[in-house]
Amino acid sequence: MTDTRAGFTAIIGAPNAGKSTLVNRLVGSKVSIGTHNVQTTRFPIRGVMMRNDSQIVLVDTPGIFAPKRRLDRAMVRSAWDGAGDADAIVHLIDARHWTGAGTLPESLGEYEGPEEDEGIIARLKEIGAKAILALNKIDLVERSALLAAAKTLFDTGVYSDVVMISGLNGDGVDQLADMLASRMPEGPYLFPEDQSADIPVRLLAAEVTREKLMLRLHQEIPYQLTVETENWEKHGNGAVKIEQMIHVSREGHRSIVLGKGGQTIKEIGMASRKELTEILGRPVHLFLRVKVSERWQDNRERYSAIGLEFDV
Repeated sequence: MTDTRAGFTAIIGAPNAGKSTLVNRLVGSKVSIGTHNVQTTRFPIRGVMMRNDSQIVLVDTPGIFAPKRRLDRAMVRSAWDGAGDADAIVHLIDARHWTGAGTLPESLGEYEGPEEDEGIIARLKEIGAKAILALNKIDLVERSALLAAAKTLFDTGVYSDVVMISGLNGDGVDQLADMLASRMPEGPYLFPEDQSADIPVRLLAAEVTREKLMLRLHQEIPYQLTVETENWEKHGNGAVKIEQMIHVSREGHRSIVLGKGGQTIKEIGMASRKELTEILGRPVHLFLRVKVSERWQDNRERYSAIGLEFDV
């Protein structure tokens, strides 16, 4: 009889509920990008977390919202597929949307707040799934309002437990980790104990650069770009040369990414290179180019490369 446990946990929620930040906090290293823009996660990123004798594979899904474009539909399909295959589901909710607390950033314009959460609750009821309710960003909400919101949500009948957390500062995260560890089925570990993610390193490098782009250009072109790692060369001295192409939809966007005299892309490259050096533990030589690809969101190969379905 084995003394170990291993399984999958899907983190679902509306865009910008804090899923990527929570996954990175649980895993203890950078696995998934997170910015103040909605829809920053485009495909399920698996972070591998060890807790006691349990190995928990965390699937950080794209935010679930009302899909309009092909890319949106593929992202939402991916999110629900991740939930359907999981041993445990965590529904992460931004507590501010259920308490009226705090000022929300302008970049949340596409997030309709409780309406998005209610849609997820309805879908959980439809498929007969029970989830752990994780009320996030509790450091920004009054306790009395938080308790009232927790009761309202729990009374929907789709939650087995409620935990209140702050993915940013770590409050309540240990309690959630213990809860998930106890729910994993008995069995051997699925990954080596020292592995923190199963995302391909080329894809991780592209996501890091995309994060830096979105942080810098979130008001100008938040979603109209993608990053592709075209070349990866290891040098004899341990350094790695990475060449990436930034695809944008319009010529005007290309000019914005480059910046005056190439200053913007230079600063983005420096920030990305610094983080990649820390993640990979070796010197990184990063080279960025920008290309206008008007229909990159309709390219079947790009969807396959990041594990999304094209025909949705």
